[in-house]
Amino acid sequence: MGLGSTAKKIQGLSDRAEAMYKQVQELQQRIIGLEEEVDDTHDTVEGIDHQLTEQRALLLAIAEEQGIDGEQILAEAAIDEAEAEDDADAASTDDAAVADAEDDAGDAEATDATAE
Repeated sequence: MGLGSTAKKIQGLSDRAEAMYKQVQELQQRIIGLEEEVDDTHDTVEGIDHQLTEQRALLLAIAEEQGIDGEQILAEAAIDEAEAEDDADAASTDDAAVADAEDDAGDAEATDATAE
């Protein structure tokens, strides 16, 4: 192996290392950008959460002033939401069971056709 061949291999390795270094730098910049976006989103969510807490307190105060039990209404809404989630979970479980039964029926038909 001559020096020219070795120099070409070293140059090739150097070029690939340089390309990889550029990719790592680009990836690092993307990660930094994502971190900044996550921080901004976190700040936004905290602000919205604070505003929601203030609005809830205000609505509960208004409800109390009007003689309405706001806490009871919130509890009933939470129960309704939990029941709706349970119904949705049951429906998706039923859908999965139907799909499994259809797959089993299709497998049985394929077995019957093969046996004939």
